[in-house]
Amino acid sequence: MDDSRPGHVVARQYFEHALASGATMYVSTLALAKFAIKQAITDLPLGALRVLPFNVDHAIEAGRLASILMPARDPRDERATVRTDLNLIAQALAERIPYVLTEDRRTLAKCVDRARAAGVSRCRAVVLADGFDLCWFKNGQTSLRLPE
Repeated sequence: MDDSRPGHVVARQYFEHALASGATMYVSTLALAKFAIKQAITDLPLGALRVLPFNVDHAIEAGRLASILMPARDPRDERATVRTDLNLIAQALAERIPYVLTEDRRTLAKCVDRARAAGVSRCRAVVLADGFDLCWFKNGQTSLRLPE
């Protein structure tokens, strides 16, 4: 929502393409809580998003992930941040959401990658700093660039 943020243009491209293609977009109540620290959640286009409350299934999945991934977490990462990130990943797993869009390469994307490497998740992180890529709307299939 803040056009001065580094990933704003790319986030807007993903949002607009998702709307145009009819893709379901979710926002976690966990993400809304973080957003609400600095800005009113009513500033978000909530009508275009499916709000995903954190529920019992998510809690069970989060506990499973935490038991596997917390002992091996990077000690430089803040424990509370890693916990929240694992909760977000748990929601994605429980709801079969294949991608998590994030500006946060340092913790959330790292947690997503670690969960994949541990074989406990198939979810992928789409990092805004990497730019817009249509492959995420094609199940991760990238374009084949052939020489002319």
